[in-house]
Amino acid sequence: QVQLVESGGGLVQPGGSLRLSCAASGFTFSSYAMNWYRQAPGKERELVATITNDGSTNYLDSVKGRFTISRNNAKNTVYLQMNSLKPEDTAVYYCNVHLWYQQAWGQGTQVTISS
Repeated sequence: QVQLVESGGGLVQPGGSLRLSCAASGFTFSSYAMNWYRQAPGKERELVATITNDGSTNYLDSVKGRFTISRNNAKNTVYLQMNSLKPEDTAVYYCNVHLWYQQAWGQGTQVTISS
């Protein structure tokens, strides 16, 4: 029932921008903090950004000033605006929510930064 579906990934050049979206369903979206994680091959999954139910945000140090997480509760959607992209940002990006009874993950969307 709980579903998270990411979209918006792709191939962009260094310095470019990309906007990821995560459409959520099956739970009361507005009641929960939402997270973006990423994982590069051979590396651990890392938390990139969090937005609480009341709009407070936190970011991985390496993306501060470049990435912005936001949410639209009317659309049950969380976004990750990524600017000034670097090759080190290349990874599969995952939407995540920690419900009180369940952790849910999206299928992931590939982001590749390359010239």
